[in-house]
Amino acid sequence: MSDIANRIAALSVEKRDLLMRQVQERRNTASATFEQYDVAILGGGMAGLTLALQLKKERPATRILVVEKQKHPVPEATHKVGESTVEIGSGYLRDVLGLEEHLKTQQLRKFGLRMFFSADDNQDIARRVEVGPSAPPSLHTYQIDRGRLENMLGSTIQQQGITFLDACKVKQISLQQNYHSLQLQEQDRAFGIVARWVVDASGRSSLLKRRLGLVKDVAHNANAAWFRVGQTIDVNAWSNNAEWHARITDGDRSLSTNHLVGPGYWIWLIRLASGSTSVGIVTDPAIHPFEDINRFDRALAWLHIHEPQCANVIEQYRADVQDFLVMKNYAYSCRQVFSSERWCLTGESGVFTDPLYSPGADFIAIGNDLICDLISRDLNGEDIQARAAIHDQVFLSFADIWFGIYEQQYALLGNVQVMAAKIIWDVAAYWGIFGLLYFHDQFRRLGYNPELTAHLSRFSLLSIRVQAFFREWNALEQPAVTDTFVDYYTALAFMIELHAGMVTRLPAAELQAQFAANIQFFERLAGQMVSEVIEECAKHPDDAAMQRQVQFWQTDPFLANLLSLYQQGATSNPIDSNWINLAHKNKQAVEPNTRLVKS
Repeated sequence: MSDIANRIAALSVEKRDLLMRQVQERRNTASATFEQYDVAILGGGMAGLTLALQLKKERPATRILVVEKQKHPVPEATHKVGESTVEIGSGYLRDVLGLEEHLKTQQLRKFGLRMFFSADDNQDIARRVEVGPSAPPSLHTYQIDRGRLENMLGSTIQQQGITFLDACKVKQISLQQNYHSLQLQEQDRAFGIVARWVVDASGRSSLLKRRLGLVKDVAHNANAAWFRVGQTIDVNAWSNNAEWHARITDGDRSLSTNHLVGPGYWIWLIRLASGSTSVGIVTDPAIHPFEDINRFDRALAWLHIHEPQCANVIEQYRADVQDFLVMKNYAYSCRQVFSSERWCLTGESGVFTDPLYSPGADFIAIGNDLICDLISRDLNGEDIQARAAIHDQVFLSFADIWFGIYEQQYALLGNVQVMAAKIIWDVAAYWGIFGLLYFHDQFRRLGYNPELTAHLSRFSLLSIRVQAFFREWNALEQPAVTDTFVDYYTALAFMIELHAGMVTRLPAAELQAQFAANIQFFERLAGQMVSEVIEECAKHPDDAAMQRQVQFWQTDPFLANLLSLYQQGATSNPIDSNWINLAHKNKQAVEPNTRLVKS
């Protein structure tokens, strides 16, 4: 090697320049033998296909390749789980990608989140505490047949001029300074491509995350088993109780994402447009060992013990069971998802929190927005080094807040009193914080808005303390509650206002004020909850554990500040307290004068 270097050094300046040009020309010739793209997306599932479509819409000149290992078209019904969407994910599909017609005609409109908590032996659904809306929320959400959606997206992106290679595997990834190179295998054909950007949308295969050593474990631990039944499971048919049916003033219960909830577990029941029903079992392994649900016969036996009414329905359709899959310890995070070195992770290739509340499509929507921003700016010649670091921090901070909703919280599932309050808090915060930011396109701008960032950090601290409060409250003895309906939407004025407020399209200055007002409202709402629970505990002076907990709450500076904020506005701007102590709140109280007042 030193001899070659000496010989090059001995050349004249002109000859050295000529040699360097010849070497560069050979390199360019070698690169020219590979197909070149601006963006190569590894994975043609929901995350990858939607990203490709969004990139093409935002920057039509972009040359995009999508590589998918499965052959298309994929089967309907049994393709993938993650069938339920909420407001952000639905808005992304409908408004950003322009898929409203598909959602209206080929998927099912969802009738909100609905939970039924255990009562007695779970043989009568009408006896269970029900948490859900009595009428459909104004913003549409959807139950998604993933196979049907991804088949449509696969066809759509090809019509838009995007190269889609199905039944094609990624054999090698080489991240380089100017263009990354990929080695692909399509049946018997091996070939290479080069791309300026590589986006990992490979799901749990996590091609880039594993290669780059970015895997990050999390404290949340839960397991899941699921299957599809080729029949419609209609929870309306589970009871002939007229009063139970009369709770719903408009809508069809069977179109909700229905949950059967008990100590350490929950079941999902999701109707699909293809006529099948998705059934899932999600458990805390500290209470329900994975081995109890990891085969269909075991899962069905488990259902007979814990959810016999559901198990009896499954028995009727046993011949129509279409598949059975399991996932152990499914939650995980990532140390980095976006890089100025022109690679990104989207969907489950980066982060997966939990299926409860159906946040999967939301993470895709927010992540893809940030990725599109980075790629478009880079391809337009902008330096994105600082922006990539900021977007990465924004996304992972959002994920951390979301993990806090689940970590250590499965122990609460058997406590209907605490869980009813938690569901309302979690949904309200989703609408009033994350929904407001997303529908005003603020995630791309968040890192450049110090005021919004400061407010979000303030909410993050509040969320951590409130989730801890739920655990502390759960440790206290609670009265049994049955035969109760908690309408978390129609019966609470603040929920209606938060839901509608997401999409009000406020100008920048008004948005700043509204976001600040929402943060203040949640501080007051938390203070109200603490106040109500302390007041209820005061009725049990002989319960030593309860009184010790009350003393701890009363001397906690963080909670003391929340109590003060709540009390300051209790008269001038009251908040309906009927959402908190459902065991002791039997009145139909709605206070329409409760409003989120801008500061």
